[in-house]
Amino acid sequence: MPFVSLLPLLLVLASPAGQASSAPAEGFEVLARRAGEARDAGRTTDARVLYRKAVEARADWDEGWWYLGVLLYEEQKCDEAEPALARFLELKPQTGPGWVIRGVCAYDQGRYPQAIEWIQKGTGLGLGANAELQRVAAKRLAFALVEIGRFELAIEPLTLLARLSPEEPGLVEATGLALLRLPYLPSEVPAERRDLVQKLGRAGSLQLGRRGDEAAKLYQELVAEYPQEPRVRYAYGVFLLKSGDDRGLAELRRAVELDPDDVMTRLELAFELLLHGDNAEAKEHATKAVARAPSLFAAHNALGRALVELGELDAGIRELEEAVRLAPESAETHFGLARAYARAGRTEDAARERAAFSEIEERRRAAHAGAPATGPTPPSP
Repeated sequence: MPFVSLLPLLLVLASPAGQASSAPAEGFEVLARRAGEARDAGRTTDARVLYRKAVEARADWDEGWWYLGVLLYEEQKCDEAEPALARFLELKPQTGPGWVIRGVCAYDQGRYPQAIEWIQKGTGLGLGANAELQRVAAKRLAFALVEIGRFELAIEPLTLLARLSPEEPGLVEATGLALLRLPYLPSEVPAERRDLVQKLGRAGSLQLGRRGDEAAKLYQELVAEYPQEPRVRYAYGVFLLKSGDDRGLAELRRAVELDPDDVMTRLELAFELLLHGDNAEAKEHATKAVARAPSLFAAHNALGRALVELGELDAGIRELEEAVRLAPESAETHFGLARAYARAGRTEDAARERAAFSEIEERRRAAHAGAPATGPTPPSP
């Protein structure tokens, strides 16, 4: 991805300078003042040099570390920017924008797992009403998740991007890659898949952007053009089901026929069948998913739920217990296991799982709300 300047977004802080150290630091006030003057005048190189000297004079000046990190990033010196941002975050660890910019720097270096970790941390802490920073974070997070093959997790930032910036460069390609489960960056789409990636990505981004009528037309054209492409059938099936159209089940069944080894399509179908009360067919697909992906908690969850609904309580409980073991932070699995225990008359076990479910949900709500950032944070653009 080409270098993106963040200077207009981040160079001005909304809060005053951090608390000064009680230790004497001769010349610090002069350096800090001159650094600010150089920054305000657009003399970024001078400002960077002066901020470097100022934080050497007073190592706990959080504002100085912030500016230094951003200015170094602007000079495309990520290897130097990251330590400055790391020091800032040691002083102000609850500052969401700081983690995001550190993650952007890691992304620009091609360190995608680290970028994902830091951007997720930053967005979890909260970015306030800063729509531009949300866009920057969502774009890099989505692209990095697709590149490392975490396609399902990429849907949330792709959705945010489709609604914040529907014409964002790379959005269509990244959405198409996610739906086709191809681990590439938008700039790396294989030539032989480019047409399909573009067309499916366009339909998917319209769907994520709540433009359902336009998406439906494109999906229908895609199914006619690529009738033997299982991921097209899958994407269209999911679209139909989310639109309340049960014809989506037939599309998912067709996708499974075209690619019997696609675990995620089988699971999507299994969970939809559970919602429709077709527990026997759900069990069939979930059983095959478990056989192909025994370490995938969702497969055990689907199979456990189907077995419980069919009255096979002991077997269902074993599968749900395995799902909880594999994914102890999944609220859904604890809830399903609580219901299964209750049906089996295991009251204390059911109460324990309900408590675990409530605790996880409470943490999720708190994280989603976002803790208020403290210390220097960028203003809204």
